Amino acid sequence: MRPMNKTITLGLIVSSRAFFNAAYAPQARADLIAQCEKLGIGYRILPADATPNGAVETRDDARKYARFFRENRDEIDGLVVSLPNFGDEIAVVETIAMAELGVPVLLQACNDTVDKVDLKGRRDAFCGKISVTSNLYQYGIAFTDTTSHTSDLDGAEFAADLDRFVRVCRTVRGLKRARIGAIGARTAPFQTMRFSEKLLQASGISVVTVDLSEIIASAAKLGDQDAEVKSRLEEIFAYGRIPSYIARENIVRQASFGVAVDRWMAENECDASSIQCWTSMQDNFGCATCLSMSMMGEKLQPSACEVDVAGAISMYALALAAGTPPALLDWNNNYGDVRDKCVCTHCGNFPKSFIGEEPEISNLGVIGTVVGPEKCFGAVKGKVQPGPLTYFRLSTDDRRGALKTYVGEGDFTDDPFGMDGGIAVTQVPRLRELLTFISRNGFEHHVAMVRGHHAAVVEEAVGRYLGWQCYHHEEVASFAPPAPFLR
Repeated sequence: MRPMNKTITLGLIVSSRAFFNAAYAPQARADLIAQCEKLGIGYRILPADATPNGAVETRDDARKYARFFRENRDEIDGLVVSLPNFGDEIAVVETIAMAELGVPVLLQACNDTVDKVDLKGRRDAFCGKISVTSNLYQYGIAFTDTTSHTSDLDGAEFAADLDRFVRVCRTVRGLKRARIGAIGARTAPFQTMRFSEKLLQASGISVVTVDLSEIIASAAKLGDQDAEVKSRLEEIFAYGRIPSYIARENIVRQASFGVAVDRWMAENECDASSIQCWTSMQDNFGCATCLSMSMMGEKLQPSACEVDVAGAISMYALALAAGTPPALLDWNNNYGDVRDKCVCTHCGNFPKSFIGEEPEISNLGVIGTVVGPEKCFGAVKGKVQPGPLTYFRLSTDDRRGALKTYVGEGDFTDDPFGMDGGIAVTQVPRLRELLTFISRNGFEHHVAMVRGHHAAVVEEAVGRYLGWQCYHHEEVASFAPPAPFLR
């Protein structure tokens, strides 16, 4: 697994136009660097004396910056363009085009001050930004806009824009290079979890497969005297409450499975995984997979149930955007007759911090009634605590030869619901319309969720930069109802 917490590094471009006050450029450069340092963002920018006023104004300046960015290609995750005055749209677009980095671009333009619009004081960046965007469009270069058309580089609004842009860059970078483990065969009764490896590979996502028997065989060779198993046992006992009726050998079995999975994930450099969680695991090794999946998720290495590879990618996208553990849930139950509430559940693979309190770690409920509870230790149980949420789902559409997604926001509520497992009472505006969209477009019943509101980041990353079709379900409907991707 590549570390998700790698510092994002941005290439910085300040552009100036000769007609306007060039003194604004050095100050913009200083303010932009200060914001990066304040937010802990890495940056690459040519020395100030490499170009007049440390800015990009001519084709020669553009060549210098493009060459510099190409030399730092492996480090740069995004570009930030600042216009302290009108800027030079050709120099900006040629810098980006010649650098050929293929990374997200944030475009910022500085505010004019109302009492400083004489020949010396005026910026005209408000207008210059439109000139730059026109050229970006002509060159086919996607870009991210700021909250306001113009803003102050040293202000709180731009700091928030920069933070969101970093999340977009992290999401794009992670998904472009993702390696997803598929551990075991697709759970036979769930044909809905089928997916296209080829469509994913076309977007840069690799699927690495392994037979579940290989992981079970590796786990069976371990025991409670193994150093890694001992360490995992300590982690498990610190992770949640284990009822006294759970036999120690079942906990050791769970720890051994977790170590075997971790080793395979590391050997294959996987960022996320999906696992054949029933019932071969219970029948052939005698434990659940949920706890190991939960603990991986807590470390930002999400793991999806039922070999739902597309679900694992959905979880990974949210982990990249939010920087916190996601979970995979079913759209599962109505909540009485409350129109915009439902209950989202899974047997017990939610990460501990996603639940928001110390969970119980015990046996699977529903599956335990069929295969026997003694074979089912490892379910992480708890009710998800209230707070804002983002949901996201990727699906491969073989009929259209495309990747399709939906994203939106809502809230976890504190409403009671007496069901076993991981429970999340969920409120989503216009839920019925969302469910209609999901159903008519053939999406799966699984959905990834994460705490906090990050839908705009996900939409920007997967829609604008990765080119996946994305429906953003918002609280207020657009003028027209969402059209199905497939009619």
